[in-house]
Amino acid sequence: MKYHDSIKQANKTMALSVAQLNQWNLPVNPINYAVSYEYCKNTNPLLIANIKHLLLSGTGLDSFFMEQLYKDYFLEQSKFRDDIISDISQLFSQVQESCLQSSSGAQDFIDQIDDNVPALMSSDKREVKSAISKLHKASIVFKKQQQGLVEKLELSQLQTQILEAELEEVRQEMYLDPVTGLKNRKAMSKYVDTWLSEDAERSIAAIVISVDHFKTFSERFGELIGDVILSKIAKKIASYVDDSGLPVRSASDEFIILLPDVDGSIASEIAEKIKQGVEKLRFVSIQSGVRLPKMSVSCGISEMKNQEPLNQLINRSRINITSEHNR
Repeated sequence: MKYHDSIKQANKTMALSVAQLNQWNLPVNPINYAVSYEYCKNTNPLLIANIKHLLLSGTGLDSFFMEQLYKDYFLEQSKFRDDIISDISQLFSQVQESCLQSSSGAQDFIDQIDDNVPALMSSDKREVKSAISKLHKASIVFKKQQQGLVEKLELSQLQTQILEAELEEVRQEMYLDPVTGLKNRKAMSKYVDTWLSEDAERSIAAIVISVDHFKTFSERFGELIGDVILSKIAKKIASYVDDSGLPVRSASDEFIILLPDVDGSIASEIAEKIKQGVEKLRFVSIQSGVRLPKMSVSCGISEMKNQEPLNQLINRSRINITSEHNR
């Protein structure tokens, strides 16, 4: 058994897991069940803290967040990560061995020089000739060793480049939402830290974009069509952001745009353009030819104050969406 529980304890945790999913209004599927089981086991403090933070923030849990939690806390121990660690360890061992061989070969050559220098000073021509011959042979051996080490180091360099490419691919996957191709929540803090490291007083505007009535749409037409619609909306949203901004998919029906060096008035103009752009989109089912309902979005905007925490900035933007709805 994966979790190494007794049968009695496992049955108890299984029942708690299903009850917990019902409490969260989530279906009992493999991903949701795995996360709920780990939560009910109460042995993974990071996962528990993450879930409680989401619940306290009022965001709630849905399939989007459960998939993110599953990816973060279950797939991180994948075979690929183990292979990467093994490759890096092997690479370090090869480089270390090459360095030791280089040091040993250099010391042997130095010892040969030290041993034969007195003979080179001798008045006996045969002794001088013998010393020169020994040094010549030692030089040849040393050159062959160095050539072998150069070849090993070139191979190690090639392996390093391959590893770097693989790690960069994994790094990109870690920060990408697979449905929309936008950056995910993990990427936000990374980008903000970089921006503020360049200028601690830098202004950052946040636009939180909520897709109106998306849950109802997804229930009516299915998650597959819902994902297609989200990807099209995401593409439209990203089209209004230049390379300096960061569009993010932050929840199943929510996007966030972070804009460095942009004030609230400019962010409001961008948000208005996004709303108009999404409302102009038309969706037709390829299979049935049925025209799907128009979609709309609501936006909340705020500016970072005195390097406040990123979550505080985003939550204030969400509050502004609610305020807009209440007008």
